[in-house]
Amino acid sequence: MESGPASMSSSSYLYQEQQQQQPQQTESIPQTPNYILKYTLKGHLKSISSVKFSPDGKWLASASADKTIKIWGAYDGKFERTLEGHKEGISDIAWSQDSKLICSASDDKTIKIWDVESGKMVKTLKGHKEYVFGVSFNPQSNLIVSGSFDENVRIWDVNTGECTKMISAHSDPVTGVHFNRDGTLVVSGSYDGTVRIWDTTTGQLLNTISTEDGKEVSFVKFSPNGKFVLAGTLDNTLRLWSYNNNKKCLKTYTGHKNEKYCIFSTFSVTCGKWIVTGSEDNLIYIYNLQTREIVQTLAGHEDVVLTVACHPTENIIASGALEKDRSVKIWKHM
Repeated sequence: MESGPASMSSSSYLYQEQQQQQPQQTESIPQTPNYILKYTLKGHLKSISSVKFSPDGKWLASASADKTIKIWGAYDGKFERTLEGHKEGISDIAWSQDSKLICSASDDKTIKIWDVESGKMVKTLKGHKEYVFGVSFNPQSNLIVSGSFDENVRIWDVNTGECTKMISAHSDPVTGVHFNRDGTLVVSGSYDGTVRIWDTTTGQLLNTISTEDGKEVSFVKFSPNGKFVLAGTLDNTLRLWSYNNNKKCLKTYTGHKNEKYCIFSTFSVTCGKWIVTGSEDNLIYIYNLQTREIVQTLAGHEDVVLTVACHPTENIIASGALEKDRSVKIWKHM
């Protein structure tokens, strides 16, 4: 469905709760973003698979096919440390809410939990039978959800390292998992062309969204208020869905290239309302969330931009690219 007046009003609630929590800003919100490249971070030996800012805004973590995670200063790009221990490449990482722990999903079929300050591995979570492709902490950071090429979603207890739920979630590899803002729901996406919403406590399936023509889902994420789901599909398209009763596609974003890789996208909440995504034409695309227009493209990478992240409080974007590039870049709004 294309967006109409009803969907415009629906998606305007996307940031409502966040805005209520923040003091009124005197600065006017720009109609178009103006990000420029500030730092290029080198050190990984293979493709960058995931970049994530710590919730406290201090650090940027990058994961790579070179089996390592690197920690950088979020504001100055200064290298801090490397986390090593996986036997195969890493596909995704996530921070705990207190910014003290990172979990990582690897092709070695495990999830590892790391203490960031010491650089030490705290736990290894075993159970998946194939590559682990996506991970996410719940907001309380006592649970981790993971998705795997074994078509299952697992929920893990952070303290014990035990798997508390194993959900036979999809009929093809799971390409993304994410908790909503209060941790009561999990969203998963899969190459089987579906996005599914699960009850965290019971593991019960609450809703299924099927993509047009069963197109492979390459990415999923809840909106900041948890009321919508952003899903990427391998037909060069991002869609914003309401997932409750009506399961409506509220917005469609096209212009970027995505037909092969599971490319990360995200919401930008610090400077207007944008959707930021990587792309297979080596660019980063920034869409206006409401109008769906491309408002800026960022050029600088020399290969597919697989991953992007937005800083929690400042107007900063991080990105990472594939093998020919192998760099992490930090972009700042001017």
